[in-house]
Amino acid sequence: MPIRDHAKIWNLYAPVYDIFMMSNKKAYQEIYQKIRKIIANKKVLEIACGTGLISNHTANVSKAYIAIDFSENMLIQAQKHKKAGQLHYMKADACALPFENHSFDVVIIANALHIIPHAEKVLAEIARVLKSGGILIAPNFIHENLNRKAKFMSDLLTMAGIAFQMKWDAEGYVQFLKEHHFQVKKKEILKATIPLMYTEAVRK
Repeated sequence: MPIRDHAKIWNLYAPVYDIFMMSNKKAYQEIYQKIRKIIANKKVLEIACGTGLISNHTANVSKAYIAIDFSENMLIQAQKHKKAGQLHYMKADACALPFENHSFDVVIIANALHIIPHAEKVLAEIARVLKSGGILIAPNFIHENLNRKAKFMSDLLTMAGIAFQMKWDAEGYVQFLKEHHFQVKKKEILKATIPLMYTEAVRK
């Protein structure tokens, strides 16, 4: 599916995205706590920020926080809840980041790599813009030990046009990151509608 068609889908769902994600509220609260500890006083880039679920709960502790998405409507929703002065939203392509090499201390991409057609390009761009010793935070849904509810949710998303390009299990996801510039240093599976693996990685 062309990028413009993906953008149309996310533009359509932007007004109801936060409602849909309420079922994962507990998992995201855990993620907020973990992220805040890492990004304190750091320069941060978040890719595929959506409606600002992460940025609007964490950016206030950062030194500077840029959050990008390719969906204008998602960014409109995110901007509605913006509180931190150091938080800036902008439209950008994850496969061609408009930033200089080694610009950020931390890059965050949550629940996006599995639906991006060319996730390896995104990881290459992340590796480029991360500073030496920088951290990639990349929580992602995984398809492992799915119960009936999780299988239904996965199928529902696909029917809604939000197709999984990849359905990694935990080991497969870690291996994918390893094959594309990153070494996972921390991982934890969190309970969500579809199991959510929180990961922290460093550039190899």
